Amino acid sequence: MRHLLAAGTAIASLAALPAAADPLAIVDRNGGIVSIEPYASNIVRVTIALDKALAVAPPGEGPNAKPDAAGWSHRSDASGDVFASPALTLTVAAQPWPKAPTQMQRYFAPSLPPVAISVRGADGRTLLDMTGWEMAPHTVNDEKTFRVGASFAVQPGEHYYGLGQNQEGVLDLKGRTIDCRHNYDAPAGESVCVPFMVTNKGYGIVWDNASATTVSPGLHNATHWQSNVGERVSFFVITGDTTDQLYAGYAKLTGATPLPPKAAFGLIQSKARYETQKELLDVAQGYRQRNLPLDVMVLDWFYWSRMGQLDIDRTFFPDPKGMNDTLHNLGMHSIISVWPRFERESRYYDFLGAKGWLLHDKDGSVVDGLPIRADRAGALLDSTNPDARQWFWTKIRDNIASQGFDWFWLDETEPDLVPDGHQFSIGSGDRYHNLYPLVHTSSVAEGSAKDRPDMRNLILSRAAYLGTQRNGALFWSSDVQSTWEALRRQVPAGLGFTATGMAYWSSDTGGWQNPAGPKAEHAPLLDPAGAAAMPPSYADYPELFTRWFAYNSFTPTLRIHGQRAGTALWEYGTAAEPVLAGFLRLRYALIPYLYALGHQTAQTGAPFMRALFMDFPNDPAVATIGDQYMFGPAFLVAPVTDQGVTSRKVYLPAGADWYDYWTERRYTGGQTIDAAAPIDKIPLFVRAGSIVPMGVQVRSTATAQPLESICVYPGRDASFTLYDDDGVTNANRKTGGRTATLRWSQATGKLAASGRLPTGQDAAGLVRVVQGK
Repeated sequence: MRHLLAAGTAIASLAALPAAADPLAIVDRNGGIVSIEPYASNIVRVTIALDKALAVAPPGEGPNAKPDAAGWSHRSDASGDVFASPALTLTVAAQPWPKAPTQMQRYFAPSLPPVAISVRGADGRTLLDMTGWEMAPHTVNDEKTFRVGASFAVQPGEHYYGLGQNQEGVLDLKGRTIDCRHNYDAPAGESVCVPFMVTNKGYGIVWDNASATTVSPGLHNATHWQSNVGERVSFFVITGDTTDQLYAGYAKLTGATPLPPKAAFGLIQSKARYETQKELLDVAQGYRQRNLPLDVMVLDWFYWSRMGQLDIDRTFFPDPKGMNDTLHNLGMHSIISVWPRFERESRYYDFLGAKGWLLHDKDGSVVDGLPIRADRAGALLDSTNPDARQWFWTKIRDNIASQGFDWFWLDETEPDLVPDGHQFSIGSGDRYHNLYPLVHTSSVAEGSAKDRPDMRNLILSRAAYLGTQRNGALFWSSDVQSTWEALRRQVPAGLGFTATGMAYWSSDTGGWQNPAGPKAEHAPLLDPAGAAAMPPSYADYPELFTRWFAYNSFTPTLRIHGQRAGTALWEYGTAAEPVLAGFLRLRYALIPYLYALGHQTAQTGAPFMRALFMDFPNDPAVATIGDQYMFGPAFLVAPVTDQGVTSRKVYLPAGADWYDYWTERRYTGGQTIDAAAPIDKIPLFVRAGSIVPMGVQVRSTATAQPLESICVYPGRDASFTLYDDDGVTNANRKTGGRTATLRWSQATGKLAASGRLPTGQDAAGLVRVVQGK
């Protein structure tokens, strides 16, 4: 059969995966084979193919859970085959025996047997209707294959979120067409494909295909998925009464998000690039001399003697071990950038080529360099090969980690050398276009777990795929421009990314590209005198950086980076420095709050940088808001992204009262206000009925941080669980860390704690109840 011939490569690659458990049932719809495979009461996989072997084969890379049909039942009736659990009911609709086609149908009718599937919640409400599927034959990378896809109906008022990172500046995906592929050169900024989309109607879809995929959510009253390479349709449906239940389902299916080292919540200082050991240490000492907190120094690219040597150039970094010892004595950690690219002249190129461990063509010849841009040198490590991954880690361990570096920045994880038209060991680069970030970060995650089992892992990664969060990766928005427009796009881009189930995202504070913005439309709010970070023509850049820094002070991680001559906090002018220091100290005061949120994410899978639709599902006004968000359960953040303004409109969601963090004035929700936004303030509101622990100032998270206060914002009963541990090792996985739950009673006006705080303090003397104005 033609489809079996086309599926040869897919069958070969699937055979390498663990055998799947028997599906709950296999349904034949006139030659369309449908496999139904539950993974939990609210998670079910649907696979549709023309061949049973493909229909029952396990999912592709990304999902790592085992099927679980406990509590599920299967029956057949006139409507079709009905699969039910306590959480949902899935029906594969009955299909009559096909009649002979009319003359018109002979021309227009699809060749595939029709398959229709509906999913309803426990209350009988329709959540999802799949109305059709497709397989269109074509040839990709000399492989006879298919475009595969499925179409779904749209519910009234339905909105869509996620699918990774898109920097077009809009949160809601409805009515758009998303090119779901890793693309460093996407016009608005790098796009990253994580094919998990959630809706405001109680379900999410995990699309099980790693090739480039087009998704059109809610366009022309339909949602259409189409992948470029495949021989079957495979997807998971996750249902839930809340969005957090959807994220718990995603975590169960693809892996939990581990709690990062505590240093990840402090300031991470980087630059492209520190050219010498002395320059890096001078910046670190500069923070200490100015009494500014700092946790991590980053050594970016070109510290090596040649790309692919996996070494450290001792001409400019004569004593990397001593450098790291100095950082550790300052209470800091280090991150170093390691690339998967190998120049032809580097020591490992021939070895890797002979092993077949580099991206190659069909004839086995190594693909060397990019067809676009100026950085054309080097071949790509084939991280789809487990032996290549293991080798890569051993070289990092022996050549770099041995010099005292704590954690690793795996750059170019798209990968930067686009694999389309070439071959991985697992199959064609087109078939696995989006897979690389998962397998490449696995090299360090698995190697570190084996060789440094007591050290908590952290990886900086520029791209993601299904499951990458389980590797301990922190993500950022790539090499964005240093302009107001770029800043404006970061806010919805980050919210879309965290809505994908990836909790740790931020952006290069100030933008990565050399500052070269247009002339300011308004008088700059900060005098640029003394700034070294930009040319004199960019007079409003200190203002831009300050607004960006204020915003990133309320993202999961805070990292300064860029190609600027200087990136440290004091290099944006004498007027900006004290304002920036104020935001930095606020960030450090909030670390007890943030670390507790990180622990909660590890337990639940739910992100803590949250688009408003997640927490206010009954307020239709928030469905499309992408320039405000919740930061944990307490804070509503409204970044300022326009030059020269000192106020902005802020919508306060209905169903809650809100306190202005700066003035403590109380507002009723469901209204838009004009919020003051002087340059030293970011519009920041606290939800009534919140508990916010605030820590004393410390120079880094290496210093024990007692609580300075526990701020209660009355309005309803509230609880908050504090969490702490040593912040560095994996001992918390055995001991569970230290916790205490704080509970506020609105009726009595009292705060109670479940015991002594993780800091050893007594809560009673720390409570401050905000009275409001």
